[in-house]
Amino acid sequence: MRTSGNPLKSRRTTALLAVGALTTGLLLTAPQPASAANLILNPGFETAGTGDMPYCWEKSGWGDNDFTFTTTADARTGSKAMKVELTRRVDGDRKALITESAACAPVVTPGKQYDLGLWYKTTTPDAAITLFRHDTTAGWQYWTDLKTLDMAAAWTEATVRTPEVPAGTDRISWGVSVYGTGSATTDDYMMEQVAEPVPEPGCTGTAEECADGAWEVLATQNPVRSMHSVVLHNGKVLLIAGSGNDPEMFEAGTFTSAVYDPANGTYKVIPTPDDMFCAGHVQLKDGRVLVMSGNKGYPSADGTIGYQGYKDSYIFDPATESYTKTNDMNDGHWYPSATLLGNGDVISFGGLREDSTGSVTAERWSDAEQQWLPLWRVNQTWSYWGLYPSMILMQDGRLFYSGSHVFGNNIPGTGSAIYDYDANTITQVPGLRNKDERDQSASVLLPPAQDQKVLTLGGGNIDSNPDAGRLTDIIDLKQPNPAYVAGPPIPQGTVDYGNGPVPQTGDQGKMYVSAVLLPDGKVLETGGALHNRADPVFETSVFDPASETFDPVAVDPEARGYHSSAFLLPDGRVMTTGDNPGNGSWNHNVSIYSPPYLFKGERPVITSVIDTEWTYGDTQRITVDRPVAKAELIRPAAVTHSSDPNQRFVDLPLSVDGNTVDLNVTSNPDLAPPGWYMLFAVDANGIPSVAKWVHLQGPQALTAKDASAHVHGFAEAPEGKVTGAGKKRTAQPVAPAVSGCDRHYGSANVCVPTVFPDEVKPTTLARCTWLKDHDYGPLRVNGKDDPLKLDRNRDGTACGTKDYRVR
Repeated sequence: MRTSGNPLKSRRTTALLAVGALTTGLLLTAPQPASAANLILNPGFETAGTGDMPYCWEKSGWGDNDFTFTTTADARTGSKAMKVELTRRVDGDRKALITESAACAPVVTPGKQYDLGLWYKTTTPDAAITLFRHDTTAGWQYWTDLKTLDMAAAWTEATVRTPEVPAGTDRISWGVSVYGTGSATTDDYMMEQVAEPVPEPGCTGTAEECADGAWEVLATQNPVRSMHSVVLHNGKVLLIAGSGNDPEMFEAGTFTSAVYDPANGTYKVIPTPDDMFCAGHVQLKDGRVLVMSGNKGYPSADGTIGYQGYKDSYIFDPATESYTKTNDMNDGHWYPSATLLGNGDVISFGGLREDSTGSVTAERWSDAEQQWLPLWRVNQTWSYWGLYPSMILMQDGRLFYSGSHVFGNNIPGTGSAIYDYDANTITQVPGLRNKDERDQSASVLLPPAQDQKVLTLGGGNIDSNPDAGRLTDIIDLKQPNPAYVAGPPIPQGTVDYGNGPVPQTGDQGKMYVSAVLLPDGKVLETGGALHNRADPVFETSVFDPASETFDPVAVDPEARGYHSSAFLLPDGRVMTTGDNPGNGSWNHNVSIYSPPYLFKGERPVITSVIDTEWTYGDTQRITVDRPVAKAELIRPAAVTHSSDPNQRFVDLPLSVDGNTVDLNVTSNPDLAPPGWYMLFAVDANGIPSVAKWVHLQGPQALTAKDASAHVHGFAEAPEGKVTGAGKKRTAQPVAPAVSGCDRHYGSANVCVPTVFPDEVKPTTLARCTWLKDHDYGPLRVNGKDDPLKLDRNRDGTACGTKDYRVR
């Protein structure tokens, strides 16, 4: 039995309406056979079943609502149709589905697509075509919503094309979900397999390029030490440096940003009003960029004071390429999270306060008021989430903390949780392995967002400084009690310990991982390092969510460790920038990756977009120059420190008429938060078009037509430990060495690790040799303390010539 609904208003368990499959018993009339093309038995409800439902149809749904199922004589053809009505609704939905049985559910072929159709009348805007699939291993499960039905008083036809059937699927069931008060009457269902001829792609590059893609290091360098990258809706890229982790620039008040234009390869340096080094950022629904907090002060020379986060906040306007100050946040937040919500608000957690302690204050930006809300208007649990905690918006408005974070250990407990803002509760989620070695791992909501699966990969720990790991874990948030399960290990590459790359061994993986959603529905992971700001790892691969496998591809020739970024450009290429090893240097080289799909033949072209202003639950029309298999919206990147919790790929089911394609937009703003998106069309060989920019409007689009989002009852019964708001407190104690750097040596942008890798013996000679191999050179000693014993002759210079003579 399939369930769906909105669990936000009511978390109590509701009984599901159970109806057995009508596969046996006396039929009142002979079953109607499927036609040669139509794969549906009893498509017009004319054949009666053994109960009160027609043959091969069953009741389904969940939630707190009053409903009726009626086989009505108000038919389009024949004498019967199906009417589903809700007269009262708090949450949930009701739907008549094709019976989930071998006798009734249509057989499908993995990799194929199917055209679905039906005729309907509705008195509610809250009705959608919903699909379920039978997995040969896991059984029946929700697949996806395909189309929101417009209100219609007269019989109206609705058609839609499914995505490619996932591997392991042998049958599907579908019907119309009613999730608001009112009724939907349906008749004359149709299902046909799409038999589009798919030409074999022709390789336009070398065999290696067609298999693995290719990297290019651009001739023009990035002029700023940027560790923040935001792809703007005009196709340009905002690169934010602030002081660029350079205390001399901080003391001089020299703060920088640049705007890169991929169309002509040029950079424009932008006046920057504050030190946005290690700020948070997110794109608002109008395309402007909200930048929050940043660096108020570097650690003190003696290491007694750590980094400090200020309360300042700014908005960057792509139209004017300038910053404007907003009101202050309630607290300082150096390294905060930033997650856009379905109503256009932004919620932020974690980071360091102005006094270097950990902030336990949740912040909320109001889209309606265009300001940070005062503390008393924001729900508080007084929890410390750490630095850059990865908070991913779920399809029901809750937040999933994936366990990816920056610096040291994870939060207590299982290291992963679901946060319900409205209930102000935190529920721990199990299964994340080595939860305290997920420092600067990456987490992504896998394509498509409708599947509600999250991949977390890699990570280390700068405090204990072990070899970074290969672990990946995957969680399916559609499950009633979701838990991480082990995914495939990250492929190994080479690691450079300072004397040239050598193959990785054992369980060696990487931290500082970058993960990028690609328009063919896969995920590129690239970059990384083995230890705290040292030992770059050269490995790049593509993860396929369908098969849950990695495919090693061409490798970025540039080191991409701490303060690096990778992000998707509108033309389908991936850009990588930055690297800031512990010796304080910076890699200004920029790499561009062309994935294999760019070498597999001519690309489809979106020849027109009828409207670039989109609303939820809408149908939008485009034209293409040749057949396409799918289309999607990809939210542009706003990435730093391996973290972009707003990155998502939203599938757009198709209704196809030759080269005219209607795209069915989700009705759920929590699934696709409002804002600008890159629209890609992709052919059957996985070759994407160049993106067109479209603007998905805020929830007022739903209100205007009295519609609501179709939200499913996923993750509705997690069994983990639940906590509510704790005792009010001001801050969380955080050690000044939170960044894993011993401030007794060198300047603030130089990171001598507090703990050296395991293979480095705890001697002056071994440690100084390691530092020399990593291009540190002599370092001044700040104060009189020498905890790492690097200045054995006590001349104030660590790892000086005479220090090497003392073991």
